[in-house]
This record gives sequence, structure tokens and C-alpha cells, in this order.
Amino acid sequence: MPEWSEQTQQRLRNLEALKEAGYEAYPYRYPKTHDAAQILEAHAGAGPGEEWPEVVRLAGRLVALRRMGKVTFAHLLDGSGRIQLYFNKQETPDYNLLKKLDIGDIIGVEGTVFTTKTGEITVRVTRWTLLVKSLRPLPDKWHGIRDKEVRYRQRYLDLIVNPEVREVFKKRAQIVRFVRRFLEDRGFLEVETPVIVPTAGGTEARPFRTYHNALGTEFELRIALELPLKRLLVGGFEKVFEIGRVFRNEGIDAQHNPEFTMLELYWAYADYNDVAQLVEDLLSSLAKAIHGSYTVPYQGREIDFTPPFKRISFVETLKERAGLDFDPLDLEQLQRWARAKHPEFADVPSYKLLDKLFEHYVEAELWNPTFVYDFPLAISPLAKKHREKPGLTERWDLFVAGLELAPAYSELNDPLDQRARFEEQARRREAGDEEAHGYDEDFLVALEHAMPPAGGLGIGIDRLTMILTDMPSIRDVILFPLLKPRRPGEAEPVSEEEA
Repeated sequence: MPEWSEQTQQRLRNLEALKEAGYEAYPYRYPKTHDAAQILEAHAGAGPGEEWPEVVRLAGRLVALRRMGKVTFAHLLDGSGRIQLYFNKQETPDYNLLKKLDIGDIIGVEGTVFTTKTGEITVRVTRWTLLVKSLRPLPDKWHGIRDKEVRYRQRYLDLIVNPEVREVFKKRAQIVRFVRRFLEDRGFLEVETPVIVPTAGGTEARPFRTYHNALGTEFELRIALELPLKRLLVGGFEKVFEIGRVFRNEGIDAQHNPEFTMLELYWAYADYNDVAQLVEDLLSSLAKAIHGSYTVPYQGREIDFTPPFKRISFVETLKERAGLDFDPLDLEQLQRWARAKHPEFADVPSYKLLDKLFEHYVEAELWNPTFVYDFPLAISPLAKKHREKPGLTERWDLFVAGLELAPAYSELNDPLDQRARFEEQARRREAGDEEAHGYDEDFLVALEHAMPPAGGLGIGIDRLTMILTDMPSIRDVILFPLLKPRRPGEAEPVSEEEA
């Protein structure tokens, strides 16, 4: 048994007292007739002193208790919100046992609804029962949870204490639901593809590796959804999408979590221009659905999702912002220039310099939705070569608020070209680049059976949620972000009340 704090020991004594009085410690169910929001909505606008005879039953967590002799006021929090409770010695059975209840306990109540003299909608409790005793105190309502690690590690406390956090995750669900409905209405089929794969591909990232005992084989966790979805195009599906978790063995910061959610879609007989129009329609209508306007507040500024979105060239914009007087596609000259101007990039391979420099000079300035068009071939191993511009590909990335939100391609479906690019990636991997694509022979075999021309898209759901909920960190929109485990014997974080 753990070493209980004095507060927990007192709560255990209160639990024993309620059991001795005939209350079941952990009942199996409590049938409700209403939740808090339904009651508040049904009687909205009522004046002081109004009463209704209908009996209601609801259940939730006690988050406030004010004992005033012969009457007690409380606030009950359920999944829909909070509502005031009123107990009085004449009408409430076992009134004296209310002193054995603690903030944090989960109770069921039955009674009628009235409004107080101040007009607050309240349940007059005529029956109550303990459903679960909370053995630990909640964080103080005035101070909340100050330690962000405690908020992320003990998200359940964050959700209890901070109602605005609940709203973020409700809005996240609304965003995902809207995206799914938008795509289904346009004929896209939702599918599921494997998380555990022989070779993780679809982007440049270091994978997590695992081992399957029964097969005696090493596998990897997927880093993208792309390659299985393209196999479905080969199989005859023409519009497919998946919203799923992907895993990248990378650092953790405000924009990155090793486990995150992606939307990827593939659209046969379309190209990256068609996909740009689809995304513009999706995001502008989504912003309007969430905020009632194309204008979205984010970190003290406004983002304007009014279509059409701005479009700029990767190469021309980089040349202009970095002050280059040569073609950035000349990687040898670019590397010499970078060594002189940016010694911090000295160890960056030449083919990754383009990304690094674009990030340094351009990305932070891309506030309103901006399509950055026609990426260099060197950093786009799965995109089709540009039909008119040598050295470039038919790829765009959408940036919003300085964040890369969505890349899209005219997808490479030439199996010979794809094989050559995989071979180049394999050479980079053998040279020590752990983020280079794995060589996926099965995917090449699929391409050799003919994949139709197609446009493809990926959208980071977590970053999209950050923007639409005005959250500064990806960890604020992931219910349980990855954290370093506590070492054995290391003290767990406690609220100020337990300290």
C-alpha cells in the first residue's frame, strides 16, 4: 500500500462511515434522466424563484461544496458541464452524512429544478447516493495545475479543473468529423492500413523499430500512410483516405510529437492542382464551420482563410529572401554559399540544405494560408517531375501561421523512375542517413502493375487543431502526449493540496 497523505486517510475514514450507514462503496450503475447541459438549456431564461415539478436524475463529480448549517450548496460536473445542487435538512435524507462527502467524489442525485433568488438554475436534491469516493484531492480551483508536465501526464486532472481544455478536445473531434464528412460527400472512401510494416516509407523520417516474436522478424512502425494507400489505387479504388496515427522517432517540441495523427488521401486521375482546389475548399469551409467566419484568431493575430489562398514559388521565393544570385538547384554552389553564410548548417547534406534554408528564410513569414509550389526534385522523392520545369517536381506545401500543414503531390507513378529514386535513397541510408526512405520492393512491384495518375495529400490533424483552437503547442491538442517515463521510485507529481 502507498503511504497515504493525511487528506487521503480522512477520505478513507469518510468512505467507511458512509459504508457503515448503508451506502454501497462502488455501485455498478446509476440510471440518469438528464445531464447538466440539458437542464440548463431547458430552463434558460427563467426568472428568480421559478420551480418545475419534473423529477430529474443526474450524476457527476462534486467540484464545489459550501456547507451552511441547515443548507448546503454544491456544484456537480458531468460530461456536459456543471450545475448547482441544493440540499436542505428538511427535504434531503441523510443530510448529516453530507459532511462525509469530499470535493472530487462522484455522486448521483435526484430532485426537482428551481431557480434561486439570484436566478441560478439549481437542482433541489431529494435523494443522493455516493457512486465513487475520490481518495485524492483535486487541484485548487483558483490555482489550477501550474506545472505543464502534470497537466500532460495527468490529463484527467487537467480536464476536471480546466473546462477550456475539454472544449479544445471537443473541437478536435468536431474538426475530424467535419473532414471525414467533407471527403465522404465528395466520393472518397475511408480505409485502414497497417501500422506495423516491414519497411516504413512515404517520407523521410527515422522509424521506430519492433520485433515480432512469432514470425521472428523485425518490423517498423509506419511513418506515413502513403504507400499502402497507393497500392489501393493500383487495386482499382479511385478516391481513398485514411485518418490515422503515424510514428516518427524524432525530437519533441511545440510542433512535433513522435506519435501524431495524419490525414492522407489519394485521388486517381487528378493532379496537384486539383488537390489544391480541394484543400482550399476544405479548409475555408472548415474555418467557417468552427468559427463562423473565414477569420481565425491565433496567438494574438488573425489568420484569413478566405479563398483563394496565396500561391508562391519555392525556388523564386528562396532566391529572393536569401539574396541568392545563383540557381539554388546548383547544390554544390549552394553548399559553398551556406558554409560561408550559415556555419550552423555545415553538417547538413547538400540535398537537405534547400529545406533548411527555406525554413530559415521563408516559413515564419507565411502567416495566412499559402501554397508553396514546385519543390526541388532533390527533396521530393515521391513526387512527379514537373511537366515544364526541369529540376522541380509537381509538389506544393501549404503553410499557415508559419507551420507546414499539408504537402501534396502529383504522385510519381513511373515504376522505373521510382526504383531509381529508391536506389538513391538506399545509398543515402547506407551512408548513415537514418531518415532516408527504406527500399520497398513490394511497392515497386505494385507500381509495375500500373497505378493511374493521381494527386495525393497529407494534412497534420494535430497542427490543424492547434491553429483552429488557438493552441501554441502540439501537446495542448494531444490528449496524452509522449513524456519521459518516471524512473522507479521517483516521486509522482502532486497538487498543491497534497504537498
